[in-house]
Amino acid sequence: MNIQKKEGLEAILKSLFTPYLERVPDVQKISDAMISNGLISTQDDIVNDHIAFRTLGVSNLGIASFEKIFLHYGYTKKDYFFFEGKKLDAYWYAPPEPEFPRIFISELRVKDLSENAQSIIAKYTEDIPTDPVDALDLDSAEEVENFFYKSLWQLPSLEDYQTLLKESEYASWVIYNRYYLNHYTISVHELPEAYNSVAKFNIFLESIGIRLNTAGGKIKTSADGLLKQSSTVAEMIDAEFFDKKKTQISGSYVEFAERLPLPEFTEIETSKLTRQQRREGFESANADKIFESTFSSQTKK
Repeated sequence: MNIQKKEGLEAILKSLFTPYLERVPDVQKISDAMISNGLISTQDDIVNDHIAFRTLGVSNLGIASFEKIFLHYGYTKKDYFFFEGKKLDAYWYAPPEPEFPRIFISELRVKDLSENAQSIIAKYTEDIPTDPVDALDLDSAEEVENFFYKSLWQLPSLEDYQTLLKESEYASWVIYNRYYLNHYTISVHELPEAYNSVAKFNIFLESIGIRLNTAGGKIKTSADGLLKQSSTVAEMIDAEFFDKKKTQISGSYVEFAERLPLPEFTEIETSKLTRQQRREGFESANADKIFESTFSSQTKK
């Protein structure tokens, strides 16, 4: 990876994290508690396992459009996932260098929704005549940074938002939040031994007043037992709609991941394990429940 691309990717990821940090108070609360308890020295010590984005599967948008940014910066497209109940497709992307986070991009299968929901989404997205990413100079980190917060479609009315909310909470989240960073993920296995599992870290989180997503249990475990995940419940944010009406909606959240060593590397001392020697990729059953961090079933508890 050449230095220009590397610096560009670093700038893009930083630009995503800054407003996310402001919008999700749990991020700072967790980081401050980790520092005060000696888990880390600074926030920069946290290893970011992955970041995630949500998109809409319509012409000129969705994964096929959005992934171009990260493929340009050296990411490699990996496994496909299908979430039948939530009507979603997804892929994960491996970073060009280990210091960068994995990326998980999901997409709503809009054509699987009711005609009414499809028409609402079309009302806001059908006037996008070409793929907006194709108009970007992807070598310009500044252009890419601005794109993440560009209004590709107008804000929905409160009525349209609430109609989508009843059928697909994912759809309502994206129609309002657009390409906003959905979550970032703390690699807990990189922490000191007293905190280096999801089970241990969850106890720490709850001791500082963090609410955890309980869908499928607080700890979501892959079939092979080697990937364990948990997440906070999304922050509720004040939202103003196109018609100037206001309400609170689900924002973003924080995830936590523990990647255990692969069977052939279990005898290696934990502190000496490399990224390649730990469980890689994602698990659809885990991710299915993590999505619910923004759902009312969790936020209204």
